[in-house]
Amino acid sequence: MNLPKYVIKRDGKKVEFDSKKILSAITKAFVATHNTDEHALKKAYTLTLEKISRRFGENGTPHVEEIQDLVEQSLVELNLYEVAKAYVLYRKQREQIREEKKRILGKQLLDEVDKSFSVNALRLLASRYLLKDESGKLIEGPKQLFQRVAALIAIADMLYDEEIYDKSGSQKVWQSYGLKPQKLVYKEMFLNEHHLERMHALYQELNSQGKMKLSWDEFLNWLQNVGFEKHYDDYKKYYELMVEKKFLPNSPTLFNAGTRLGQLSACFVLPIEDSIESIMDAAKQAAIIFKSGGGIGINYSALRPEGDIVASTGGVASGPVSFMRIIDTLTDVIKQGGKRRGANMGILEISHPDIEKFIKAKSQPGRFENFNISVLVTPEFWTHLESNEPWPLINPRDGSKWKEVDAKTLLDEIARMAWETGDPGLVFFDNINRYNPLYEHLGPIKATNPCGEEPLYPYESCNLGSINLYAFVKRTKNGVEFDWDSLKKAVEIATRFLDNVIDVNKYPVSEIERVTKQTRRIGLGLMGLADTLYALNTPYNSEEGFSFMSKVTEFVSYHSLRTSVELAKARGAFPLFEKSDYAKAKLPFEGFYHREWWHEDWEALSKEIAQNGVRNSHTMTVAPTGSISMIAEVSSGLEPQFALVFEKHVTVGKFYYVDPEFERRIEELGLDKQAVIEEVAKNGGSVQGLNLPEDLRRVFVVAYDIPWWDHVRAQYEVQKWVSAAVSKTINMPSWVTPDDVLSAYVFAHRLGLKGITVYRDSSKGEQVLKTPAQRGEGYIAPVSNKTLELLREKGVELKRVKGKVEKRIPIIVTEEEKMVFSRCPVCGSVNLAAQEACTKCLDCGWSTCVIA
Repeated sequence: MNLPKYVIKRDGKKVEFDSKKILSAITKAFVATHNTDEHALKKAYTLTLEKISRRFGENGTPHVEEIQDLVEQSLVELNLYEVAKAYVLYRKQREQIREEKKRILGKQLLDEVDKSFSVNALRLLASRYLLKDESGKLIEGPKQLFQRVAALIAIADMLYDEEIYDKSGSQKVWQSYGLKPQKLVYKEMFLNEHHLERMHALYQELNSQGKMKLSWDEFLNWLQNVGFEKHYDDYKKYYELMVEKKFLPNSPTLFNAGTRLGQLSACFVLPIEDSIESIMDAAKQAAIIFKSGGGIGINYSALRPEGDIVASTGGVASGPVSFMRIIDTLTDVIKQGGKRRGANMGILEISHPDIEKFIKAKSQPGRFENFNISVLVTPEFWTHLESNEPWPLINPRDGSKWKEVDAKTLLDEIARMAWETGDPGLVFFDNINRYNPLYEHLGPIKATNPCGEEPLYPYESCNLGSINLYAFVKRTKNGVEFDWDSLKKAVEIATRFLDNVIDVNKYPVSEIERVTKQTRRIGLGLMGLADTLYALNTPYNSEEGFSFMSKVTEFVSYHSLRTSVELAKARGAFPLFEKSDYAKAKLPFEGFYHREWWHEDWEALSKEIAQNGVRNSHTMTVAPTGSISMIAEVSSGLEPQFALVFEKHVTVGKFYYVDPEFERRIEELGLDKQAVIEEVAKNGGSVQGLNLPEDLRRVFVVAYDIPWWDHVRAQYEVQKWVSAAVSKTINMPSWVTPDDVLSAYVFAHRLGLKGITVYRDSSKGEQVLKTPAQRGEGYIAPVSNKTLELLREKGVELKRVKGKVEKRIPIIVTEEEKMVFSRCPVCGSVNLAAQEACTKCLDCGWSTCVIA
């Protein structure tokens, strides 16, 4: 059979003929009609190839539409009318999708990158990420976006090239002649004036340290003659990693790389002292950060309490909560980088006299809507709680005792407010600092970024990105496998990517740049975990599921640290390395201290770090991925899927979103796809309680199918290997009581979590998607594990009746007490999900988190 070598695509490009694509399309038509006749499928495929061979031969070049016409003819000739009908429908749907993509991007022709992203992802990219002109017209597509980002990141590799860079700092300081070129081009790598500005800034920084072997002009000549060709491969690796959806950086990097703003970091922590000058300085810096596209965390505990004296005026202080309003108002009026409103974390220590007012700060609708708030709980508080001693509230101005409160009553009140409103969360001082590698030199960390996954020192920033685990699911003849080798390569590239971000970033405040480059903290995270577990036929909250979470996080942490060591050898360790625990061969996460958990040689790596240094003080975190996970079309972060099916409303109408693995499985089982989808949608996106195969119900659990204690356990399994922290929502159905929230707090602290965010269903307005567990039917997903044993081991007891947690009558909350949050502020959708300590719109991708 003589088949063509090439085929003409719809955009006119000539590409290699690939018969596998024909087989894939025919197979989809067979699956759609529940036709399992493999002989008929093979016959249809063979007949199509014969027709192509007879009509075009080896030297002909058919158009893709002509090939599809021949597929239709073959199916009809074989009397496969239902399959032919499905194939025609498939062609029509593909055509509609292509036209919708063209409309979204304002294009006549789609390129290969446009085609690789879904309509939903393109809609999100076009609305928030792709650059526009002053009239709002798109001036780039997804391909150009990822080229723009990759080009900026590769600049650092060029300047750290061994021909250019001297780690010892023994070179002469060259006279700099300023920025000359407006643009540089090599193949499809395009460096605009903003790229070149960052290149020049990094050159000047390294030159001032005596680390440049060439003058600026000599460097530019080297770049044109050698450098671009030498580092084109680095550029391609970064570009392909993003285009293949194996890794995506945090949103500000996608927004701002290669643009005038140039600010790539998501989050920052600012200090605030007990003076009006410090308060206004913090407000000014916050405004600059919001404008550049970032979010902030502030610990307000240094501010004197409400009612305390102000000696300079003879008046009384208004307290931390009042000053939080300044930041809240600033956030309202400054739209982040022209993209979205800012986000804040407000933290107050549990010993502050205003703690009772603080924990109720969000109890009234409309107040502090731009804030997450968390209570910083100290070890002393737990001691007082356990010994039933009164808890002293201390005036930070002079250290005097303001008053005493009952420790249990205070924690009960915190739990009740979280039960009612979702706030406050808790941040655990001891767990944050237990493995802090800079504790001895810089002291304790007392604040986090807005979503809590990055405990940071004042003026530190977090530069984040997430590995898409689902991209490493490999389907073979033997079934589904996880591609660990490919994941290792992706982690290595992503670690270099994030380290480079530190160098090419345009920081909003000079002190942030100084502190960030002292610690060189990066945060490589995860997304797509739930879909990966679905593909591996593993229930999220089974022991196998928890084991995979721990193993994959350990794997990413290990190879990210190994890459950081290699970077340190070539570029130098982070400046505070010698003053850190790394120099003593100690690593900053719990897993290192439990050999029985190891799958990697941590002892050898710790010794190598002590000997050679490490480039980054922290390498891993698990941050919210709300928007970037929608671009990659996978589940968010380490969260379980919120719903397997739900109805999406878009400009052209409405349709059902279906989790891809769930759709694949119901097709494989030969179930009536449309009927199952509609039934699951009516069931709140859950398969629990439906008349469906047991294995389907066992594996495909969603957020509210999972008991809250298993949510806490999942966070713990990941936290064991993470040097920073983990952003996760502990989802609870509406029928839990404040006692459950209290139990979750105690369990989280005793496990060693660094913080916890609880969201009880309906505490921020009614949700449209209601699973059986949310409707008050109890936890009915058929999964068994050892979490309850772990609860008891940690001294946390749950009341149980007939194998299920007893449903207790909740305290009634009035509508006035609720934080009404029932619609997306961007698209108006009611499909909102509480995930990753954020709220996310399942339709348009809007999120309360700046990282995502």
